[in-house]
Amino acid sequence: MAPSVRPWFLYLLECRDGSYYAGISTDVEARFAAHQAGKGARYTRARPPLRVLAVREYPDRAAASRAEWQLKQQPRERKLAWLQATDPALL
Repeated sequence: MAPSVRPWFLYLLECRDGSYYAGISTDVEARFAAHQAGKGARYTRARPPLRVLAVREYPDRAAASRAEWQLKQQPRERKLAWLQATDPALL
């Protein structure tokens, strides 16, 4: 029997200053708590996150990392639309 593989998630946070932060994790809830506690990325230590705006599941870390890079290339106004789209390749 093959070991179960945990999916990876791409998440988008809204920060206190109104900016967005994108990251990947296998446990978004725990990662969000780390960001809020000041133990996350340098960006969120300077701009504490208020809430998780969107989450998308990926089969592995490589796929999540590629999607994270793609999301970070989007202009601000398209980031939420990208995560909420049924087919993100269309954006």
